[in-house]
Amino acid sequence: MPDLIHNLEAVQQRIALAAHVAGRDARSIALLAVSKTFPAEDVRAAHAAGQRAFGENYVQEALTKIEVLADLRSTLEWHFIGPLQSNKTRPVAEQFDWVHSVDRLKIAQRLSEQRPETLPPLNVCLQVNISGEASKSGVGVDEAVQVAKDIAALPRLRLRGLMAIPEPAGSIDDQRVPHRRLRELFERLVGEGLELDTLSMGMSSDLEAAVLEGATIVRVGTAIFGARDYSH
Repeated sequence: MPDLIHNLEAVQQRIALAAHVAGRDARSIALLAVSKTFPAEDVRAAHAAGQRAFGENYVQEALTKIEVLADLRSTLEWHFIGPLQSNKTRPVAEQFDWVHSVDRLKIAQRLSEQRPETLPPLNVCLQVNISGEASKSGVGVDEAVQVAKDIAALPRLRLRGLMAIPEPAGSIDDQRVPHRRLRELFERLVGEGLELDTLSMGMSSDLEAAVLEGATIVRVGTAIFGARDYSH
């Protein structure tokens, strides 16, 4: 799949250039390839090209891919990044390495209770509704500090940091505003004593703005795999 390999290289170049502008080491920014709606064969091809971390939004679709790609499990890192309902937490707790979309304490508690003792603690990020959109998931900025502290105290989880999906904006300066707000909240949490290392922010259209504001994981799908077909 030459297009996919070319796209991966192009995204890595975008990350490297943005990191250079920000005075950052590009190696401090991880690329999460968002493979939702794309077949397991595309994940296998991206893996063959060196990509290791993949993001999924839909539990059943993801579980099917994890099973199909079981032969690669030791070198694949699965991240759940979509809305998570209470009745779907068990398979996510059992099969994933990361969950970026913890948007309320109840979900974190269930993931903690259901994470097998035989596995390492589940890496999680608290999703913050950084733009205050009524249609978006995530805790409000004002409640984030307490919720983060409550999650950090749970067993079988490791709170790594924050995630956000900001409202789309046109210019890079406008895109930087919500990412900066998330970084400032992250710094506040660290100042409160939480041991965090992850800012999951930035997608195909705004990864440069996210890197300039301190993203450590950018979640990129379309720029790697192409446009999505939701008709099925």
